[in-house]
Amino acid sequence: MPEKIILTLLGLFLVVGALTVVIARRPATNAIGFLAVLLAVAGLFALLNQSFLFLAQILVSVGAVVVLTLIVILTVNLKEEQFPKERFKGVWIVGASVLTAPFGWLLYKTLVSVANAFPKTQKGFGSAEAVGKSLFTDWVLPFEILSLLLLAAMVGAIIIGKKEQAYDIES
Repeated sequence: MPEKIILTLLGLFLVVGALTVVIARRPATNAIGFLAVLLAVAGLFALLNQSFLFLAQILVSVGAVVVLTLIVILTVNLKEEQFPKERFKGVWIVGASVLTAPFGWLLYKTLVSVANAFPKTQKGFGSAEAVGKSLFTDWVLPFEILSLLLLAAMVGAIIIGKKEQAYDIES
């Protein structure tokens, strides 16, 4: 019974964080919502007794990705007047919710129907050794490509932000 209460709280935490990412106006608030989502996912890993994935989620996602995202957001330093005007934001949110609700219901029904169809996991599944072996044998190239892509995106965001400030100084 306590697991269900914790699962419900983590689910609410995850949904509120995701809504904050989508709805909030300020980029720093969006990053805090993103942090809440990643912490909720880490909590779900803890509920599944996957201690390695829990710690990896905390260290990598929360400790590195969110901190770097906040650094980039604070470095770019957007002003309130630079934000685009968001007309009909509430209408868009309600419309998107109404349009995606049937797909969410279909996904729920599908997952419930196949819940018992998955095979049992082997001993050691999700352990540090198994994840490391898989990551550094089968997934090393996609992992490194993703690292370079994230680095290029952060450098690009900083350059774009600094370019506008450089024009302001010259004029």
